[in-house]
Amino acid sequence: MGLRDNLRSPVTTPAVIVTGTGKEGTYGLPIGHVDVGVSESAYLFRAALPGVRKDSFLPGSLCCNIETDGKVCIQGVAHGSELAKKTPDVTYELNVSQLTPPGPFSISFRLPGPVDPRLFVPTFRSDGILEGVVLKSKAQAALGDLDKSVTAAGQ
Repeated sequence: MGLRDNLRSPVTTPAVIVTGTGKEGTYGLPIGHVDVGVSESAYLFRAALPGVRKDSFLPGSLCCNIETDGKVCIQGVAHGSELAKKTPDVTYELNVSQLTPPGPFSISFRLPGPVDPRLFVPTFRSDGILEGVVLKSKAQAALGDLDKSVTAAGQ
């Protein structure tokens, strides 16, 4: 496969909807960059959440909901500078402001197929990445097995 073939092959980009302060972050580390991976039995997603603290992954402060049709909705709060909070008597005027502003945000996107939300394993990494693995629904997995058997029979 040459360079010309790579240019013609379609790249699928999931539609990602970002709201709240995540939408305002136009420079630096924006909230809402998403990667989606596919295996035979599961989907993997990774969402960039800069400004969200790892200790925020507690009930009510960072929430990730997955629906059976593969829709993922992440809601949370990006935090501001800890140094500014520790020294409230000092006012800082920002000359460069490239980080996502503090405040609530939501990110919504859709996985490539239906899933079983009960079989979801989230991991919030220390580098601000929310990583999730969710198993495909049994119907989706059965279709994958059927495709393999049809391919094998056709060989």
